[in-house]
Amino acid sequence: MALAGLLALLGAASVLVGAAVVARHRAGAAADLAALAVAVRAVRGDPGACATGTAIAVANGAELVGCTVAPGSVVAVEVSVPVQLGPLGLLAATGRARAGPVPWGAAP
Repeated sequence: MALAGLLALLGAASVLVGAAVVARHRAGAAADLAALAVAVRAVRGDPGACATGTAIAVANGAELVGCTVAPGSVVAVEVSVPVQLGPLGLLAATGRARAGPVPWGAAP
């Protein structure tokens, strides 16, 4: 009986870890897409570039919690994705990404 309880506990823990890993990957993907979208707008001189990042993040189930456009149109974004971890409650997985133009003549 104790072995069955231990196996159930390990199974539940595995499910929670899996949910956290999936949320982290979703956050990373949403951050990458948002950063690319903001960078495209920033290169074109759009003063509302971060609004595009917000829309992209929301479309990917995330919330844009930070967006910075630095000189040279290099952008940095941070997104948050909610993840329900059973008895631990509702937590957030975060993702960060940077994007910007490659200087002319720079090696890949």
